[in-house]
Amino acid sequence: MLASTTFFGLMAVTIRIASASLPTFEIAFFRNSFGLLALLPVLWLGGASLHTRQLPRYLLRSAIGIGSMLCGFWAIGHLPLSQAISLSYSTPLFVTIAAVFWLGEQVHHRRWAAVIVGFLGVIVIVRPWSSAFSAGSLVAVLAAVLSAVVAIQIKQLSRVDPADTIVFYTYAFWVPLSLLPALFVWQWPHGMAWLWLVLTGLFGTGGQLLWTRALRIGDVSALTPISFMQLPLVAVAGYLLFDESISRWTVIGAAIIFAANAYIARREVLLSRKSATAAPTEAAKPGE
Repeated sequence: MLASTTFFGLMAVTIRIASASLPTFEIAFFRNSFGLLALLPVLWLGGASLHTRQLPRYLLRSAIGIGSMLCGFWAIGHLPLSQAISLSYSTPLFVTIAAVFWLGEQVHHRRWAAVIVGFLGVIVIVRPWSSAFSAGSLVAVLAAVLSAVVAIQIKQLSRVDPADTIVFYTYAFWVPLSLLPALFVWQWPHGMAWLWLVLTGLFGTGGQLLWTRALRIGDVSALTPISFMQLPLVAVAGYLLFDESISRWTVIGAAIIFAANAYIARREVLLSRKSATAAPTEAAKPGE
């Protein structure tokens, strides 16, 4: 998980650098294209199966995922890095809400309380009452909302298809879907821009593969704190490379969101273990 977190942090840095000379839509396209090229040999060596009966679901998941990606990339390119990444950590809060209305999951008062506390952290970062408020911060929040919807869809897809199949079809749809908007603002990269685009794809795919494997072998509650190491990484990079100051409000809000996410993750693990003890046959289904 630490390696995955480092990769995602480095991807954010390369996106920020590339944003100085290229539009967000185009960065997203190259991130997906180079990411797919990096992914193919991994899937081939791993003997991944590409058989699926869920192509319409993959198309919907990928379309929403592109929306989340574009919003997230725009936020990284136009907001302070520490703020953009801190707001991205609100995704689990929205996942909890979406799971109730989409999957019919039961969420009891303790987790609802954690969600409310987490949203207080989001408000602290955004600070809608102050002159420092930027409408651009709402783009980062929208990215988190769309990412939560994608997480629910992945959970549904994983009940039928293995993780590598999901990753492949996601990228296979992402490339053409991200090309369409990129064509309207297209400008050919030059010089070092190609390096940042290639690294964006490599870091993004590497981080995603490492993340899925970390979750496969470790508890979410134990891994969640490690994932937050991305924040100090990008905060230091923002300070050293882009002369960005680190707002105390961002630090306070991120700490609140972290505490809420850690509690939610811990509760989900405890409830999953309780369910597995009560119904081991159901819990043994692949992808659950």
